[in-house]
Amino acid sequence: MPEHQVDPEAKEHWKKGNELFEESKFEEALKEYGNAVQVDKEYGDAYFNRALTERILHDYDGARRDLETVIELQPNSSDALLLIGDIAETNNDLLGAKFWYEKSLASNPDYTEAKNRLEHIDSMMHAEKAPQQQAHGNANKAGGSAKQQAEVQLPKSKEQEEQKEVIEEGQIKKIAFYKSTMKFDKVIGLEKVKKYLMDNVVLAIQHPELFKKYGKKMGIGLLLYGPPGVGKTHIVNAIAGEAGANVIIARINQIVDMYTGNTEKNLHAIFEQARKNTPCLIMFDEVDALGVKRSGGGEGGESSAMRLAVNQFLVEMNGVEANPEGIFVIGTTNQPWDMDPALKRSGRFGDSQYMSPPKFGDRKKLFELYTRNSPRGRLHYGRLARTTAGYSPADIERICDKAKMRPLLHEYSAKAGRKLTMGDMLAVLKDKDYSGSSLDEWYLMVKKDVISKTETQIVDGKKQEIVKEGKLDAQEKILYKTMIKDIKRNTNGIRIRMKKAMRWFALHVY
Repeated sequence: MPEHQVDPEAKEHWKKGNELFEESKFEEALKEYGNAVQVDKEYGDAYFNRALTERILHDYDGARRDLETVIELQPNSSDALLLIGDIAETNNDLLGAKFWYEKSLASNPDYTEAKNRLEHIDSMMHAEKAPQQQAHGNANKAGGSAKQQAEVQLPKSKEQEEQKEVIEEGQIKKIAFYKSTMKFDKVIGLEKVKKYLMDNVVLAIQHPELFKKYGKKMGIGLLLYGPPGVGKTHIVNAIAGEAGANVIIARINQIVDMYTGNTEKNLHAIFEQARKNTPCLIMFDEVDALGVKRSGGGEGGESSAMRLAVNQFLVEMNGVEANPEGIFVIGTTNQPWDMDPALKRSGRFGDSQYMSPPKFGDRKKLFELYTRNSPRGRLHYGRLARTTAGYSPADIERICDKAKMRPLLHEYSAKAGRKLTMGDMLAVLKDKDYSGSSLDEWYLMVKKDVISKTETQIVDGKKQEIVKEGKLDAQEKILYKTMIKDIKRNTNGIRIRMKKAMRWFALHVY
């Protein structure tokens, strides 16, 4: 086959992209590489450089798609195979990383980088531990090894500096932040929620002058609540991508410290970091663990410490409320009824949006999304969606990930590739160790917290019916009525049996 002759216009876009890349202008570089492949659909080097840039910006799905195109155009590209392995390693998929590094080495037996990566993975697997790999340096190595295609190297220092987190003696000195490239088109379903977020959050960050003009108070706090695994963090990244804002993920285990005063200092440090990097979204994951209701308890001990933490949180939120431009605070929780009421008033987390589990049509799209980067045969997405009635997006992603291991391991052992099939998907769904809905148990667990129930007790030899109220007060029952309705529906005995019957029929019949 004759060597592909690159279109001169495409090559110019590629060169401009490389210049922007070297200046760390990654978003602009992406556009130039995109222009290059639009002009010349067979320009493998442009696809590779775009994948490299997407890898830096944490768009792993986009990078995988472009790398698969590179492999189609340049089957012997050991660099593309290495970078796919790097993405797998970044996501803690050590077996997948090993597979791709071995393919890279098979393509080029003298590839030192692939040898080093393979040795590193082997040492980790033999030690029977898989530490978290924020592969900032790994991306730089991949970039350097790909110089023959990209002629650029990854800017190691800038990305590492952005992501660096400094915690000394329980005190946050610096919290990591990042830019997101995700947009709402990558979020399946939740159309009403996305519309609300676009109008009330993205618009407020991008055009605060419009809110001022019409005397509209800019919301600075928003609570996203719903069952676990429905994509609360995912949609925060999409908000940031639409608004062009930085993101800080504030995790409770980083904030709360055993020594008096450190928790309050850590909260202040997070808000200070946001003020220095506006526009910025601060996401407090599992905010109910920090803003727990301040009822009961004595003057000392853990309850006293948590009251101080909540008070500090209120001080910081008040500061943002007084000067809201550029900062938006988002809390996520599975149990909003456990939050301190003071945090839920207007100006703090006064607005809330319920994140519901995916419906039938959304589950079909999720299966398509989570399998699209794999060689796949004909998959019956409707049947898969019926089989997973009541599953969360996280459950569906886990099933797809486990199913993809079957053809992957087949290729590894048989040295012959095959496509992902319905047989692979159904095999995982039938395996109780890998399948199952995480939401079934969750609904039953929280039912007792939110729904009143009548109990019969014997008092002085007489039967008496006592109504035990849930944790929600009258106002919260109105505020969270969508979630309460969802919990009631999913803990109804008849509905549970119908759901199980639907799953069984789809799994074993059609």
